[in-house]
Amino acid sequence: MEKQIVEIDMADVGHGNPAWIAALEAGKVLYFPNFAQHGFAPQKEELALFREDIRDPKIRNISLSTSGDLKGVVGDDATKALMAGMIGRFRAEAEGLLANLVPRYGEHLRRGATSFRPSVVENRVQSWRADDRRMHVDSFPSRPNYGERLLRVFTNVNLEGEPRVWRVGEPFEDVARRFLPKVKPYSAWQAKVLNALHVTKSLRSEYDHIMLQLHDAMKSDLDYQKNAPQVTFDFPPGCAWVCFSDQTSHAVMAGQYMMEHTLQLSPMHQYDKDASPLAILTRMQGHALV
Repeated sequence: MEKQIVEIDMADVGHGNPAWIAALEAGKVLYFPNFAQHGFAPQKEELALFREDIRDPKIRNISLSTSGDLKGVVGDDATKALMAGMIGRFRAEAEGLLANLVPRYGEHLRRGATSFRPSVVENRVQSWRADDRRMHVDSFPSRPNYGERLLRVFTNVNLEGEPRVWRVGEPFEDVARRFLPKVKPYSAWQAKVLNALHVTKSLRSEYDHIMLQLHDAMKSDLDYQKNAPQVTFDFPPGCAWVCFSDQTSHAVMAGQYMMEHTLQLSPMHQYDKDASPLAILTRMQGHALV
């Protein structure tokens, strides 16, 4: 398996290095070990936010929406304002990194939520479909996206020196080649029923159907989880990493205290339009999927 994690010094980040862009759009993870020195690091007054019980147990992650709404924080108004400020600073630094890394994306990026994740990964109790400790590519049952990319910036903000441990798997085309034969045929009428019943927020396309089936097939195959081509990598505190999580096969194995910023991008605005999961699956299926 080709090297799936590409290390980059923050001091070297320029304006659109072609090799790094190609790596990102091929589903590799770009790793910035010294992000804290050049980008985001928690401030002294924010250290009080680093406790697991600051998260509302009914909410999976603390998040700041694009409109500035904060969800999932237990505490008074001052605590919530401090949290919103910290998440907002990270969002600004993450977007600044992307502006230098992939400048052509620019105005085409659509901002999503930004999260603070204070929970211990190893303690999560979830169904197999929701268990992100199993390798997967991101796809969401209720939110069809018609091939739009999920570009994510992560940083480990653990104060105790603990890494965020990921497994990174084989390239997306290899995943698709392995699991497409197991994908159930797309049914337009079933998609209409799911939409009418508000199970999905919009009509599920054939692309979204395939992506969800790939996600589930990967997670349900325990032999694949154990034996598939993969690398385990410890992302230390102070670093950042960037990937297209709808394309990068990944699993989150361990860690506590991470921040993540999501942006969406039409595959038509990639540098290489043929590298997206939509383009790959269209070629493999032989017909339009959205």
